[in-house]
Amino acid sequence: MKRAPLLKLLAWLALVIATLVLALLWLLNTRDETYIVPKSTGSATALASPALLARGEYLTRAGNCMTCHTALGGTPFAGGRGIETPFGTVFSGNLTPDAKTGLGSWSRDDFWRALHNGRSQSGRLLYPAFPYPSYTEVRRDDADAMYAYLQNLPPVSAPAKAHTLRWPFNTQIALAVWRALYFTPGTFEPEPLQSADWNRGAYLVRGLGHCAACHSARDALGGSNPLNMAGGLIPMQNWYAPALTENAEAGVSDWQVDKVVTLLKTGVVPGASVLGPMAEVVRQSTQHLSDDDLRGMAVFLKSLPPTLHAEAALPTAARGPKAAADATSPSARAGAKLYDNNCAQCHGDSGQGVAGAYPTLAGNRAVTMASTDNLVQIILNGGYAPATAGNPRPFGMPPFMLVLSDTEVASLLTFLRSAWGNQASQVTSFDVNRSRTGNQR
Repeated sequence: MKRAPLLKLLAWLALVIATLVLALLWLLNTRDETYIVPKSTGSATALASPALLARGEYLTRAGNCMTCHTALGGTPFAGGRGIETPFGTVFSGNLTPDAKTGLGSWSRDDFWRALHNGRSQSGRLLYPAFPYPSYTEVRRDDADAMYAYLQNLPPVSAPAKAHTLRWPFNTQIALAVWRALYFTPGTFEPEPLQSADWNRGAYLVRGLGHCAACHSARDALGGSNPLNMAGGLIPMQNWYAPALTENAEAGVSDWQVDKVVTLLKTGVVPGASVLGPMAEVVRQSTQHLSDDDLRGMAVFLKSLPPTLHAEAALPTAARGPKAAADATSPSARAGAKLYDNNCAQCHGDSGQGVAGAYPTLAGNRAVTMASTDNLVQIILNGGYAPATAGNPRPFGMPPFMLVLSDTEVASLLTFLRSAWGNQASQVTSFDVNRSRTGNQR
């Protein structure tokens, strides 16, 4: 047999096999899954009870549903907010009870299936920009409470916006493949050897809180481990969600429980504050949770085992080209002058900060952790803690995007990461440009 026909035959066989595999995946992911939908109990009157509506409102706060399902300047929960992904933009749906464009025609079972199985009322697969890989752990009674609350919102006519995803990511077959690789419906099972606080915290962090959606690294297909919170760059936002499993980043195993509760409640504690996407989470969600639930989350977060990657666990000086910055280098000296001119007035001559206003930079893990993406974002775009009941008038930092060049930002950060006892790697203009433009490695 000649070589060309043989290669052609092999190509056809590979195509047939690939088609069969995709068809199998399609069948596995489009089969009727109602058999795993526990039927809801209770009457329509029970669904409308004030206690259940209040519980549903609380749970939607815990899930931070309004943030994604509200367009800028739009009606709360009416959808239309664009969520950018590496594959295109997904627009959130209308959660109000409008019969034609919202959830007005949805049953409790439909709503449960969306959370638990990632399927719409029609059975179509939902895009994982809706974090059903985490919401799958939400209990049925909690889903019913959320449904009751959403069904009692004022209906808003807001037709769905068409997603702008590239082919083949805009196909149901692609979603079926993605689900086969990364998603398995599940339920939260309490750990009998753990405390009630730990189990409540695990349920909120893993489920409604969907913390892993940001705090886990994603691969080229957007997949991640929903139980792994070892840090990751948030796609398209260029903010790094630091590891919740490592004290050098955002781990809290060495914190007092009350300090964690205060940070989630107010957004600020001595030595730490939340900025960027996490500021929105605190403002819209965690500040509204009960102290008991926040305590549970704190207990669970404190228990997370270290899962940092091997290279990040090495001493700073052992990281090859990312060796500790030299405080006497020309870049650091230039950064010192920039600091004196732009930063010292608020953060102090020695990086000591001002209690209750401007954070300390000396020994601040946000300054010294391996990823510098957040530092770049803060300097370029400003840093703003959330306005909360416990901190209603937070101090902010102005943006320097139009003031400092990439080279100057790199020098400033190199100085910050090598001054006052800080021992972190230098920052180059390439690092700054990469974070500024989103051209990630």
